Amino acid sequence: MYLRGILSALAVLPFGIASVTSPGDTAVVPGWHLQSALHAPSNLTDLSLPTAHNVSAWYRISSRATVMAGLIQNHVYNDTHLFYSNNLATLDQTIFRAPWLYREELRLLAPPKGQHMFLITHGITSKADIYFNGKQIASNATQQGSYGGHRYDITPFVRTGKNVLLIQAHPTNYLRDFAQGFVDWNPYPPDNGTGVWRDVELKQTGPVSMSSPRILTDFIGVHTENVTATIKVDIKNHEDRIANGVVHGTVQAQDKGSQTVAFSKQFKLEPYKNATVSIDVVLKNPKIWWPATWGKQPLYTVKAKTTVGQNEISDIAPPTQFGIRHVTSKLNSYNDTEFSVNGYPFHVRGGGYSPDMFLRFDLEHLRNIFRYMLDMGLNTVRLEGKQEHPELYDLADRMGLMVMSGWECCDKWEGWKYNNEANGVKWTEKDYPIAEATMLHEAEMMQAHPSMLAFLIGSDFWPDEKATNVYVNALNRMDWPNPIIASASKRGYPKLLGPSGMKMDGPYDWVPPNYWYHDKLGAAFGFGSEQGPGVGTPELGSLQQFMSAQELESLWMKPDQPQWHMAKNDSPFADRSLYNEGLFARYGPPTGLEDYLRKSQMSDYEGTRAEFEAFAIRQNASRPATGVVYWMLNGAWPSLHWQLFDYYLRPAGSYFGTKVGARLEHVAYDYETHTVHIINHSLKNFGKRNVTVDLIDLNGTSMHHESIATYTTPTSSKQVATVHEINKIKDVGFLRLTLKDSGKGTTISRNVYWLPPNTETLDWDNSTFYTTPVTKYTDLTPLNKMATANVSTSMKMTVSKHGSTFGEVTLENKSDVPAFFMHLTVSDENGHELAPVYWSDNYVTLFPREKLILTVEFQGRKWAATLSGANVEKRGIGRS
Repeated sequence: MYLRGILSALAVLPFGIASVTSPGDTAVVPGWHLQSALHAPSNLTDLSLPTAHNVSAWYRISSRATVMAGLIQNHVYNDTHLFYSNNLATLDQTIFRAPWLYREELRLLAPPKGQHMFLITHGITSKADIYFNGKQIASNATQQGSYGGHRYDITPFVRTGKNVLLIQAHPTNYLRDFAQGFVDWNPYPPDNGTGVWRDVELKQTGPVSMSSPRILTDFIGVHTENVTATIKVDIKNHEDRIANGVVHGTVQAQDKGSQTVAFSKQFKLEPYKNATVSIDVVLKNPKIWWPATWGKQPLYTVKAKTTVGQNEISDIAPPTQFGIRHVTSKLNSYNDTEFSVNGYPFHVRGGGYSPDMFLRFDLEHLRNIFRYMLDMGLNTVRLEGKQEHPELYDLADRMGLMVMSGWECCDKWEGWKYNNEANGVKWTEKDYPIAEATMLHEAEMMQAHPSMLAFLIGSDFWPDEKATNVYVNALNRMDWPNPIIASASKRGYPKLLGPSGMKMDGPYDWVPPNYWYHDKLGAAFGFGSEQGPGVGTPELGSLQQFMSAQELESLWMKPDQPQWHMAKNDSPFADRSLYNEGLFARYGPPTGLEDYLRKSQMSDYEGTRAEFEAFAIRQNASRPATGVVYWMLNGAWPSLHWQLFDYYLRPAGSYFGTKVGARLEHVAYDYETHTVHIINHSLKNFGKRNVTVDLIDLNGTSMHHESIATYTTPTSSKQVATVHEINKIKDVGFLRLTLKDSGKGTTISRNVYWLPPNTETLDWDNSTFYTTPVTKYTDLTPLNKMATANVSTSMKMTVSKHGSTFGEVTLENKSDVPAFFMHLTVSDENGHELAPVYWSDNYVTLFPREKLILTVEFQGRKWAATLSGANVEKRGIGRS
């Protein structure tokens, strides 16, 4: 883990240009002047000289910015405008077909004899020519790939005073280049992500430079009084004489007053040679790192430096944090992958992450996304070729989220001869060195992070044998301690790695809840690497921010019409026709936009809950469900599908369906067998439990009541009841399942289903990669004719000194009929729903005379709360 930032030893000039002055100093180039090559001098050698070139008319941008991100920073474009309606499609893309120039002036001191200056890149999309003080130090044949990190020795060219760094970023083609693309997730950004999207750094060293530390431990998940941490650094002698020196530093636990262990090791390095220094450090009474729901996340920090001669500093490594934990994977008898963490079976409940469309990075925004994941009960984030920045892994370490990283599908990354499903340009000999540099860089960045679960070197397709060797050798060279998996699918595999144990059989579009309880394709068995019912409809307040009135009308009046805010227009996911067919057939044609959205939230809630519950219920089945990654977690821009919360961080039906279905301890219903199951994802929770089963009809009349005393054990699920009365439902019934701790009497989980007497009939033989057709739908239209319920409300709100508002909302159904699918919101003084917001539950259904207390947390002191429901009158229920 890299703790980045400009070190205190660095001098920062008044106009924001950082300089390095001593061995061990590192500085990020703090910003750039940006201009299209069409509007700049063509002689790049001259343009990179520290002579009088007036670039004041160029765009001033931050240190990390694609071309589009930089232009948005300069108000050339406005993302609110671009994201509204189809405005993005009308943007003139001519200017993005030429290279773009990133230029910065740097005030430096020429290194004295025996010292060296390096320029370090971490990836420029998609390829670049780099000039420094009139010298081309790299061509686009070397500096290639979004993740192509390189170190260039610029010592001979550094001047005392003004220096100029110039980068020419070439236009990106996703099919030709090793770029960071979006496949069919959304329309492509106009610049295809071209530019300096990651940091560029300057590094000064003495005669010997050193790498960031890599850390391995001998912990294998068994409690022990001591753990040995092996610290490895690569050192290189840049001089023509032998270098004698010492690598030394400390390992320190994060708690104040905790142990600090010093280490050191001498070396002797021949001229221009490099070596790896390995040092063992014994940590007493080690503190073990756990995923969030299993324990705490203690971290250790390694600080290391290299000295030569008379204890003269030659280089300082960035402080690197690590956690003590052990991750493994194996193939079971069905060739399905099973993960374990610290010796315990780790049932993956994850989501596929997307970066911002313009690759802008906001750490606080990411923190909110990760907090949402934990709030929903998810434990893993999958990065399909979206490796982002070191801060992502730092955050995952601290918050206890596991990270499953890897390369993306469908474009240049998977241009294999046997891949006839995508148009990526096929690999040639020149591509393998690019792949090697890319893998080395990313592996070094991720190696020490305890949050890493695995790296997938392929996605839809496995790499060829040569690429596999390149990737695996690079990972091994960086002391990769975690599973390496061939791909996210079972289409094939390289001999070196064997089967992936992951399935990618869909669905990606709508399927009914009972789909997951079958034994075909994407149903709940094995490891589903990316799948879901294609839901994630935002509520009206968000939709109005990016859709015109005409487009909103088309949602319910033209259900088969393509929607710009979905996938690419040549994708099967460019419209909501499959989704709407199921919605209209099951819930009835909508009577208006509000009715359409309410029914959409019902469907979305059902869809995500059923997927996560089915995989949880079957974690102990004869063919176990070992994990699932929901497709997707979030959107790169305002979207109508493939998300558990919308672009504005407002949670809706898909969020709360997931939050119920992925609870740590839970009680759930199997749509096909009518059975009730108790679920336990924890490591420590066990003991006596009570499960209550209640089935009522639409009028509130009881059809079945049962109380079951049972026992729960960690990381398990088991059947506790069968609800035979489901078949006796006349139209639609409500099933409430409640799980209580028998000793404490506290409610652990409450779960309400709306069920017809039968389930959908699926046409498995005519399945596509994205859905399985339904030949007979269930009828949920009686829900539209429910009698109105009378629900009373009360609120208690407190405000912290930091501005967070914590609330408690009491709902009580005063009626003899159920109060169905009630939605609570909190909005600001302008009527905009506040986000992020953390509800204990939402879209809730109350049985007759039932009382329920919900909690909420949000930022802001001015707010108004609203209640609405399927058969409950919409009204305000409180305000500040």
